[in-house]
Amino acid sequence: MLTADPITASQLHEKLKDVKLGGTTCLYPLEKCERYVPLINRINELKAEQNAVVLAHSYVSPEIIYGVADFVGDSYGLAKDAMSTDATTIVFAAVKFMGDTAKILNPTKEVLIPSELNGCTLADSITGDDVRKLRRENPDFMFICYINTSADVKAECDVCVTSSNAYDIVERVPSDKIYFLPDKLMGFNIIEEMKTRKVDKEIKLWDGTCYVHEEYDPDMIDYLRSQHPELRVLSHPECSPGVLQHSDYVGSTSQLLNYMKDTDAETILMLTECGITSRLQVEMPHLKFVGSCSMCRYMKSNTLQDILRVLENPRPQDVISIDEGVQARALACIEAMFEYAERK
Repeated sequence: MLTADPITASQLHEKLKDVKLGGTTCLYPLEKCERYVPLINRINELKAEQNAVVLAHSYVSPEIIYGVADFVGDSYGLAKDAMSTDATTIVFAAVKFMGDTAKILNPTKEVLIPSELNGCTLADSITGDDVRKLRRENPDFMFICYINTSADVKAECDVCVTSSNAYDIVERVPSDKIYFLPDKLMGFNIIEEMKTRKVDKEIKLWDGTCYVHEEYDPDMIDYLRSQHPELRVLSHPECSPGVLQHSDYVGSTSQLLNYMKDTDAETILMLTECGITSRLQVEMPHLKFVGSCSMCRYMKSNTLQDILRVLENPRPQDVISIDEGVQARALACIEAMFEYAERK
């Protein structure tokens, strides 16, 4: 948890001075930090007054992560953090489906989404109605959804997974007929991993993708390796199988960060949203990053101004509200994930 001590512009600048991702969006001169500090200090005051916490995905902007966030991580870690806090209000700086998950796990707490643009190309590619239709057409299949889905979709599925536990859960579930949704690229990677593990399962896929991760391609990796022979390539499972096959390490956002803490690599190509790169530039400033940065317009739409606004005067659309029946069924889907993830 953050202390109640106000932060100064000099302190924020010192923390973020090594973030350099190009352009002006992710550069932090002292003048910019001076504009952020009043917002940061007011948000932290309101958090203390309202018994509120800020959960921030690693893909949101550094001034949120290092200025006001009480918990930072990936979908799975933040889902657990949401359950662990005794705060009565959760401000979730991410995208709406993550706020949905926090509300499913914490039905008595107020969950607020500060983003003005809180969609997601992956989560928005499928609805609960779509899943109900698929189930009618595929009655013998077990439905497994990525955690990057709405509450309505989770409510229609048997178990959800994250990028860090998808392979293990797909292998462990009792059915040999799986319908995985919505991420087809992650689905292709699951199919390949099951072949590697010699697990025989029929797996059908939905046609959704994350627009950030689908743009990476193996040719780009080959070119950058030719320019940087010492290059270490890290990628997220939402990338294509070809990208994963050209990578040195594949993992969720938290796994990527943990990998970097234990490696001696210094020249990195990070194939995921550039929030991970900015975190590493703060926490491991000696690293050299090559290649272009890909920003998620949805994650980056979270701002300090909107976090302050939802704490001071939330609008109805900022408040996560889920039908009780949907909440109960979606909770069963998430609890099934926890159960299968912990099995050996």
